[in-house]
Amino acid sequence: MAVLALFPGSFDPFTVGHEAILRRMLPLFDKVVVAVGVNSEKRYMFSVEERLERIRAMLSDCPTVEVTSYTDMTIDLCHRLGAKVIIRGIRTAKDFEYEQTVAAVNRLQDPSIETLLVMADPDHINISSTLEREKLTHNS
Repeated sequence: MAVLALFPGSFDPFTVGHEAILRRMLPLFDKVVVAVGVNSEKRYMFSVEERLERIRAMLSDCPTVEVTSYTDMTIDLCHRLGAKVIIRGIRTAKDFEYEQTVAAVNRLQDPSIETLLVMADPDHINISSTLEREKLTHNS
């Protein structure tokens, strides 16, 4: 049976830190779906189409990666796709506390879906989508 993992996030933008975590996880799964979350209440720097396009270009050499978007709950997307693992990156203790809470909520909704918290590479601990957006805004 193929093991499918979901790597969800807003990815506004998808950073080298996200890419590094994803590439480290690829050997562990038959397929990984990068899922770009869309929240109508949130303002994004890049449209969902731009985010999808950028991620696909960055990962064009990864045949076991699929890139999609979604607007509902992550756990619902897991059900639709048959994903049994949710991959989440962790840079700091603050990230851990947040992700621990989200993982607990997901586990209450479906105990058969595991959340895998992956530590960022030391070189990427200071990289965040927020900082990347600031750089892009000030370098334009």
